[in-house]
Amino acid sequence: MRETYPGLVLDLSSIDLEEIANALADQTGYEHRCLINPDTGEIAFWTADTGIDGQTPVDLDELDLVVIDPLPSWVWYQDMADFTDGITDERAGRRLARAIQGKGAFRRFKDELHEEYPDLLPAWHAFRDTRARRRAVQWLADNSLIDDSSADCFLSGHPDPALP
Repeated sequence: MRETYPGLVLDLSSIDLEEIANALADQTGYEHRCLINPDTGEIAFWTADTGIDGQTPVDLDELDLVVIDPLPSWVWYQDMADFTDGITDERAGRRLARAIQGKGAFRRFKDELHEEYPDLLPAWHAFRDTRARRRAVQWLADNSLIDDSSADCFLSGHPDPALP
């Protein structure tokens, strides 16, 4: 964990929230990590074999960057469950609820949406993306990379979208 210094924070508007959200959602488990430069907000990609420059292996502990560790899959699963519970189409809700039961829930949910309810895809993408950006901002605040007032302002200004 990096040391934090009062007043040393990044400007939220200069940070790529989508990249952070993708890193937080990355469940591949390979020998790679996304990192953020606490001084600039730039995202770097690290692998055990090629470091961050693509050529020179380097230990994560030797870098002056903050590792963006993925959130557990149940966090992202909850988005599917909340979406399923929140839509007004009861038939679609029941089918999607069945799709997310057990192993393979993410794939079945995606397949069910694409094959049976493509009209719900824009709502799902807006819901999922809003939650992902909110998590990215919360992660930045939790790691003292942005100030709490910036995080609070963003979070209050980006509630979950209304569901059909």
